[in-house]
Amino acid sequence: MRKIVTDPVIKFFVSALGVIAIFSVLIALQHIFIPLVLAYFLYFVFEPLNKMLEKKRVPGSLTIVMDLTIIVGIVWGISRLIIESFNRFGLELPIYEQKLNNLISTTAIGFGFEDPLLTNFNISEILQNLDYGGLASGFFSSTVSIFSGLFFVLFFYLFIGSGHKRVLAAIKSRFKYGVESGENQKSQVIEDTFRAITTQVQRYIATKVFVSLLTGLISGLVLWIFGVDFYIVWAVLAFLLNFIPNIGSTIAVILPTILALVQFESFGITIVIGSILMVTQTIIGNILEPKILGNRLGLNPLAVLLSLLVWGYVWGLVGMFLSVPLTAIVKIIISNTESKNLKFINDLISTD
Repeated sequence: MRKIVTDPVIKFFVSALGVIAIFSVLIALQHIFIPLVLAYFLYFVFEPLNKMLEKKRVPGSLTIVMDLTIIVGIVWGISRLIIESFNRFGLELPIYEQKLNNLISTTAIGFGFEDPLLTNFNISEILQNLDYGGLASGFFSSTVSIFSGLFFVLFFYLFIGSGHKRVLAAIKSRFKYGVESGENQKSQVIEDTFRAITTQVQRYIATKVFVSLLTGLISGLVLWIFGVDFYIVWAVLAFLLNFIPNIGSTIAVILPTILALVQFESFGITIVIGSILMVTQTIIGNILEPKILGNRLGLNPLAVLLSLLVWGYVWGLVGMFLSVPLTAIVKIIISNTESKNLKFINDLISTD
């Protein structure tokens, strides 16, 4: 029998084209895949609670209703907090405008600038040139997009909660028979892979929530001690942004620091506040979090950075939030394959 020899270069480019095709589909159908993936992550989050309720013989339909109620309650609480903060900010906007004008004008004069645009700075004149109609339209469309996305997430979760076990059972039954062909072994590998994915995702989410909650509480406490306005909002923002590797913690420091500068009109106090927030983020992000997450996920820091860029390009902000757990799932899947090339990729992205 004639042996077919495949050029490794051809195999490489075919594989590269396959990967590009997959990511192209993920980008084109992101309005379907993003809610589906988020719904599955919510399923992993609520699985321990659902198992406990199942042991207590709570009906599955009632369990799903309880999960949806908790999700909607959390989203409503955060939305309420943001809306009230925006309302308060709108009422105090003239005060912030005046403080910003004084800060920029005083700073410009102190550095010897003579440009009237800086020495007589007036933010109101700049804001008059903004397209408020376009901003309102963009804000409205973004709000509608968020709530429609939330609806699809809840819609997918409704079916995942009742159909996940059946899908898993169908996949396992596909390899249930054929001892001689080794299909029973494949069935065990698939079961172990699903179990590892569930365990890793749950551990990641639990650990990340704990670390992010600690970051938000400390940041909010620091801002409250110094009397920075909207400290609760900045604490919630620090909690949420901590889910975005590297970039999120930077944004969580910059935004409240800028507000503190405008509020107090003092570079000294602002530097102190910014430094404390930066030290807090550094200790938690570079010392505490890697010790907890690094051992559990086994991901190379370079792989985490690249995954942040790739998934951020594919799915935007949501992709950044999901970049680490998605990469961990890919690592689990390829670590259970027999392909030498995939084993090589697994070695590249792992710290083991």
